[in-house]
Amino acid sequence: MAAPMKIVFGLLTFVTVGMIIGALFQLAFIRRLEDSYGSGFPSPRKVLGSDGYRQLPGGAYWSNDKEAEILRLGYVKPEVISWEPRIIVLHKFLSMEGIKSNVRTSSGMFLSPEEKKYPMIQAIEKRIAVFSQVPIENGELIQVLRYEKDQYYRPHHDYFSDTFNLKRGGQRVATILMYLSDNVEGGETIFPTASSGKCTCGGRAATGLSVKPIKGDAVLFWSMNLEGKEDPTSIHGGCEVLSGEKWSATKWMRQKRTS
Repeated sequence: MAAPMKIVFGLLTFVTVGMIIGALFQLAFIRRLEDSYGSGFPSPRKVLGSDGYRQLPGGAYWSNDKEAEILRLGYVKPEVISWEPRIIVLHKFLSMEGIKSNVRTSSGMFLSPEEKKYPMIQAIEKRIAVFSQVPIENGELIQVLRYEKDQYYRPHHDYFSDTFNLKRGGQRVATILMYLSDNVEGGETIFPTASSGKCTCGGRAATGLSVKPIKGDAVLFWSMNLEGKEDPTSIHGGCEVLSGEKWSATKWMRQKRTS
């Protein structure tokens, strides 16, 4: 009995050590993904000089961009809430500072190609690519939206039903909704066919699955299923805002390059 027990104990020790090493490698890998410096920026050792760069909280380094506030890069906590359609809530996807701009105050506006070059936007684009596994160049420009009291968006699909919109980049495969505001009552993102359970939508009981808009969180979902076909269960909408203002940023991702 002694010899078999020693063998079992040795195997358990080997597996345990292997799991610990694997976890450490995984943490190191995630840390590298989180250190989103953007393209073309100097290393941290060079940032501390007098060349106009500064060190930001959380270990990220950016140029002194007048059009963007600080983005603190923390650890994102993914939560799968549905497999059909595929929906993931990314907790703490953005910093609590969010995105602020003195240029855009309208209810809905796409960021321009020039604004896409801002360091903060580059960091967000990279983070979206990491979690969606869709290349940055396959994405459309980010759209910032504002919903005021009593405003909503009826359930709809993000994939195209016409051939005209497929010419540039192909079909939309995934969407990410990023919540930018706090203290919003109502304004949930609802997926009516994602679940047979009950949920709340704009203060009313509803069927399906809804996600409350929490500043810094994001919802990532796929408009195409694993067979590469349009997924009708990905229908979704924006519930009525009861109080406050709901600010969000949306990015759609395509099958191929969009530019």
